[in-house]
Amino acid sequence: MALYKRLIAWKECHQLVLDVYRATDKWPKHELYGLTSQTRRAAFSGAVNIVEGATRKGSIEFKRFLNFSLASLAEVEYALDVAAALNYLEPQVCEALTVQQRRARSLTWKLLRSLG
Repeated sequence: MALYKRLIAWKECHQLVLDVYRATDKWPKHELYGLTSQTRRAAFSGAVNIVEGATRKGSIEFKRFLNFSLASLAEVEYALDVAAALNYLEPQVCEALTVQQRRARSLTWKLLRSLG
């Protein structure tokens, strides 16, 4: 099993990716190359940067990729805010995604701090 698959932060980020893809599938088609694409890429980037960082040699490189992941997770938060303001998300779906995003960000931050 790959190292990253053992990381709770990656598991939460991975779940966020799946949830974001499902939620954005219902967004207006005119957003496909705009908000939909950007939100999906940001969520994917949150997870994939943990994957890439975990394969690097040394904690300095890993920390660098965790910082990229945190930035992408912040981007997801803003994208969800915009989607909510445009009524692309039902309030309960937005809340669930926001909770998932915050949990993923918190665990990624804790992983970063654990590396010293």
